[in-house]
Amino acid sequence: MTARDTNALSGSIFDDTTEITIVELCEVCSVETKLVDEMLDEGVLESTGGSREKRRLPYSSVRRTRTVVHLQRDLGLNMAGAALALELLDRIENLRARLRRR
Repeated sequence: MTARDTNALSGSIFDDTTEITIVELCEVCSVETKLVDEMLDEGVLESTGGSREKRRLPYSSVRRTRTVVHLQRDLGLNMAGAALALELLDRIENLRARLRRR
C-alpha cells in the first residue's frame, strides 16, 4: 500500500451521537451564522446547551443545512418553505424505512 492509499483510508466516523458547534457547522457548510440562527428559530435545527457559544448540534445538522441551502438556491424557497420541505422529506424517509423492514 502506498502513502496515497493509506491517506485515502483515513477519516472520521460521525454517527447520531456526534455533536458539533455552530461555528463548526458554518465552516463545514460554508454558511453564515445568520442562516443557522434562522434555521434554529424555524425549528429546522435543534441545539443543546445553554448560551449561544456553548450550543451543540447533532451532526445530522450538516445534511439538513446543506439541504436547506440547496432548496433556497435551486427552488427559491424561504425558510418556512424549506422547513416544510425537510419535514416532508423526513416523512418520506421514515415511510421508506418502514417498507424496508417489512
